[in-house]
Amino acid sequence: MDNSTTTRLLTLLNVSATKKQKWNEDIPVSKKSNKRVSVKIAGPDTNEKEHANDASLQEDTTVPAEETEDLSVEDDHDPYESHFGCKPSALSESLRAAVDTRQWKSERKMRGKLGPIIEFTPDASTESSFHSKNNGILDRIDAPFKARQKKLAQDEVQTQNDLLETISSYKDVYLAPSTWETKKCFREAITLHALNHVTKKRRRVLKNNERLSHAAKTSPDVPPPEDVQDQGFTRPSVLVLLPFRSYAFDWFNALKSHTPSPAYQIENQSRFLSEYGLPPGAVDKLANAEPGTYPHDHVETFKGNVDDSFRVGIKLTRKTIKIFAEFYGCDIIMASPLGLRQSIEKEKNADYLSSIEMVIIDQLDTLTMQNWEHVKFVLSNLNALPKESHDTDFSRVKPWYLDGHAAYLRQTILLSAFETPEIRAVFNTNLKNVAGKVRLDKRWAPIEVPDGINQDFVHFDCGNPNDEADKRFNHFTTQLLPSVLKSAVQSTNTVIFIPSYFDFIRVHNHFRKQKGVTYTVLSEYSSNQDISRARQAFFTGQKSFLLISERFHFFKRHVDHVSLGEPTL
Repeated sequence: MDNSTTTRLLTLLNVSATKKQKWNEDIPVSKKSNKRVSVKIAGPDTNEKEHANDASLQEDTTVPAEETEDLSVEDDHDPYESHFGCKPSALSESLRAAVDTRQWKSERKMRGKLGPIIEFTPDASTESSFHSKNNGILDRIDAPFKARQKKLAQDEVQTQNDLLETISSYKDVYLAPSTWETKKCFREAITLHALNHVTKKRRRVLKNNERLSHAAKTSPDVPPPEDVQDQGFTRPSVLVLLPFRSYAFDWFNALKSHTPSPAYQIENQSRFLSEYGLPPGAVDKLANAEPGTYPHDHVETFKGNVDDSFRVGIKLTRKTIKIFAEFYGCDIIMASPLGLRQSIEKEKNADYLSSIEMVIIDQLDTLTMQNWEHVKFVLSNLNALPKESHDTDFSRVKPWYLDGHAAYLRQTILLSAFETPEIRAVFNTNLKNVAGKVRLDKRWAPIEVPDGINQDFVHFDCGNPNDEADKRFNHFTTQLLPSVLKSAVQSTNTVIFIPSYFDFIRVHNHFRKQKGVTYTVLSEYSSNQDISRARQAFFTGQKSFLLISERFHFFKRHVDHVSLGEPTL
C-alpha cells in the first residue's frame, strides 16, 4: 500500500475505535420468557408485514445446522470461497500487473447454447483455464429454480445452465448480443447467482459470529480467532445498473422467483409495485397495441415505467426480503446511473459502493442512448476506500479490501443487444478481474442489400482516433455537404441522421450559417408540437433538409425508412 492509502486507513481506524460497533442484526439475541408484547396501530403497509418480522429477523441471527454443514463441506472447492475468501490464491502481484498493463491471453471456445466465446486470462497466469461443471448454488435456493426449469423448453434450460456454469467461475462476462428472447432466461440465471453470492457471504459472517461468541464464552482469557476476516467496509455487495424502473421491476421479479412464499416474506412489496409499475388506471399504449403497430424492440424497451432516475436497496435475510432498505444496511442496490450519481453527489461520497463484489449492467445499448457519462461516473466510484468508517469492524475486513485490491476480484456481468465502442471500452479497460473475462463471439452472416438502396461509404483521412470527430465534421462541411447542395436530386427531401448529440449540435449550428438553405430539426428534446410542425414542413417541401439525432429515432421513432450520412450504432 502507498502512504496515502495507509494514512486513510489509519484515520478510519482511529475514528472507528471511538464509536460503538454495530452489527446488531448478526449478534445472537437472548429471548426473555416474560418479554412484554407491544401493539402498534396498523399503517398503510401492514399487509407487507413491515413490523411483524422483528422476531424472524432476530431468529435469523443464528445459523441453522444445515447451513453450517454446507459451509464446512464447501470451503475447499466452493467458487465463492476460492475467489472471495480471506486469501484468494489468484490475487498475486504478477496477475495484477498483467491486468493493469492489459496483457491478456485469449482463447476461442464453444460454450454450449451460449455459442462461441472468447476467454481472456491474465498473461502471467500459470493456471490452465478450467471450466467447472459445479456452479456452487446452494440447495435451498437451487431447488425452486430446478422445479421451474422442468416447465421450460430444453434449449432454454440448457442456456441457463451454460450461463450459470460460466458466471459461477466469477470471471467477468459480456453477453452481447443479448436478445429479447433470452432476456428472461438470462435474468433468472444471473439473479440466482447473485442471491447465492449474498447468501454465502451472510452465512460466512454468521458462522464466524458464532465462533467468536463461543470462544468468548469458553475461553475468555484467550485471544479470539484471527481467521474471521469475512467482510468489506460496508454491507452492499451487489450492484445492478439499469436504464428504467421497468427493468428494475423485471429484475426484482426474477429475484423473487428464487425466494417463493412461504419460505420467504417480502417487505414493502406494495410500495415497490406502486413506485416501479404504472400508476393505477394508466394504460400502456405500447404493451396494449396491436402486434406490428410498433417495432418489437421499441415495445420491449419502453413498455412500463420509463423513469430513468431511481435507486433502491434490497436487504436479504434467511426468511425475508426487505425492499427500500437503507443503503448501508442492504445487500443489493438496484439503480439507474443517473439516480446513483444524484445520490453520490448529494451525499458527497460513494462509500456504499466501496465493497461491491458483483456488478450487473443490463441494457447497455439503452444506456448509451442516455448520458454515458453517468455510467462512467458510477464505475469510477466502485471499490474506493471509504471516506468514513460507518461503524466498520476493521478486524473483520478482508485483507484485500484494506490493500485496495477489491477491483481485481469484482465480477462484472454486462448485457447488451449489440456492441458499441463505449461498451467495448468498458470491457477492455474497466474490467480488471484477475480470474479473467469472457465475451460472446457472435459472427453475423452477410445479407443482401434490398433493391433500390444505394449505399455510398465516403472515406476521409484520419490518422488519430482522437481527431476523428473533428476530421469527420470538417469533411462533411467542406466536401460532402457542398456536393449535396449542388445536386438537383439530393438538395431536397434529404434526411441527415446524426448519431452523436455533440455532432448534432455542431451540424445544426453549421446549417444556421448557411444562407438559402431551408431545414428543420428533430431531437429527443423536441415536443410533440415541434415534431408535427417539422414533419409537415419537410414532407410538404417547405424545408429541404431534416436533421435527426439518433436519440430522437431511438426514443420517438416516427421514421420507417432512413437514409444515413454515416454509420450509426
